[in-house]
Amino acid sequence: MTITLNHTIVPAHNKVESARFYSRVFGFDYIGEFHHFIVVKVNDTLSLDFDTNENYGPHHYAFKVTEEEFDGIFERLKAENIPYGSGPFEPENMNINHNDGGRGVYFRDPGGHLLEMLTVDYKMP
Repeated sequence: MTITLNHTIVPAHNKVESARFYSRVFGFDYIGEFHHFIVVKVNDTLSLDFDTNENYGPHHYAFKVTEEEFDGIFERLKAENIPYGSGPFEPENMNINHNDGGRGVYFRDPGGHLLEMLTVDYKMP
């Protein structure tokens, strides 16, 4: 049996604004309201369920994308003037990284979560 992550809850100051941000920037399918969540479909097996919550610490979400997807998402970041950076401690230096022979970039969503987009898996020891 292959185990897959089905969904995760993403806390947000404004669940609709955050869900629309992910849909717009990443191109994810905006599903809309399900119970009290706002759902965005990442792929066939994973959804992000946004829930309004004023008391949370920022999380980190990393998305592996193809080179072509990277180009499209990166263009949308620039078109919306969203600050981005080459690392988790430099998320606004307006550079991308080339770690492990790929490309990567970090940026924040409207709720302050640190998002990462990378084209190759990190080499693990």
